[in-house]
Amino acid sequence: MEIVVFHSALGLTSGLLQWVDRLRAAGHDVHAPDLYDGEVFDDAAGAITKIQELGFDAILLRSQVSVAHLSQELLYIGFSNGGACAELLAATRPGARGAVLLGAPLPIRDLGWTVWPKGVPVQIHFGGTDSRRNVRVIAEFASRVRKAGAVFEEHVYPTAMHHFADPQRAGYDAAAAELMFQRLLAFLAAI
Repeated sequence: MEIVVFHSALGLTSGLLQWVDRLRAAGHDVHAPDLYDGEVFDDAAGAITKIQELGFDAILLRSQVSVAHLSQELLYIGFSNGGACAELLAATRPGARGAVLLGAPLPIRDLGWTVWPKGVPVQIHFGGTDSRRNVRVIAEFASRVRKAGAVFEEHVYPTAMHHFADPQRAGYDAAAAELMFQRLLAFLAAI
């Protein structure tokens, strides 16, 4: 399957690239666009400054430009802030095979889509006590996806860490990350 992986607010980190490599090793054609022109951050403060510098709409536009030359039959994966890019493209670009949101959706703002595309499945992953996990936002998103006749899977892990699946971050949970990866592979196989 052809997959696009969007990085978190921290940028195209080595931890995210390890996920990309694992997906490639599993036989998928994976693209990981760099929406930050090579900048990577170790902390939220630097990442927030970068987002403010670029502007959230410009980041969404960069995500759209990054896939313009690719086929339309893509599966979109987004880590944290990158979940907004994955969600937007799955909702608005014809041919989406699905969306996988890791530490997303986040209550950033409405992304401008009104109807989820018919039959486009979604899988989300969150730490159960992650302070960014918003049950209301997830429930509203799930309702819109299911209304379109699509599968919506939510997986919750026993951690408070937002980046629990990133092997380069404090709070990395190897067991939860592996379970998440296996669930992701099963989701891909079912599409």
